[in-house]
Amino acid sequence: MIAIVDYNTGNICSVLNALQRIGAEDIRLTDDKRIIREASHVLLPGVGNASVAMEELKKRELNTLIPSLTQPVLGICIGAQLMCRSSEEGNTECMGIFPTRVRRFPDSVQSPDAQQLKVPHMGWNQIAGLRSPLFAGISEGAYVYYVHSYFPELCDCTIASTDYGINFSGALGKDNFFGTQFHPEKSGSVGEQILRNFLALK
Repeated sequence: MIAIVDYNTGNICSVLNALQRIGAEDIRLTDDKRIIREASHVLLPGVGNASVAMEELKKRELNTLIPSLTQPVLGICIGAQLMCRSSEEGNTECMGIFPTRVRRFPDSVQSPDAQQLKVPHMGWNQIAGLRSPLFAGISEGAYVYYVHSYFPELCDCTIASTDYGINFSGALGKDNFFGTQFHPEKSGSVGEQILRNFLALK
């Protein structure tokens, strides 16, 4: 059974649809702690504001449950950020699974050829330095889809990086925990393969 954590944030339906497209079955959208504990795989999606999302986790006492899980867990976008140590968005203390902080892109972020880049970062960009079973069958430099103004800094848990004026963690991994700043559910065949790889993890 696959659990998608329901904590009053957006993006739930697109994640559910993506899992169904790759043939996943017995998917539960839930905030029930017992069901989450019993799931074979857990997904923590999310869009919006990190401080508001963290408060929603706390209301449900999921902020203490999630770090204690032993099955594969995948955070997506805000879900990945909440698994970091802290976020500049609302000066938010997060769950601390990944030992890094989440920062906002500066307004003056520039490409290597000195072109002004827009914030939020929206659209397709490449991932590099892939080092995880999450990326089995994924080519170095593959394109994935981003929509974000905040990013996890590089750290020892970085398993993929992206350059958008600043080199940041496109994905993070530690033990049974994984996080993608990009949206695999919106990243076409590459994203579908990443989701398949996640569901294959034991």
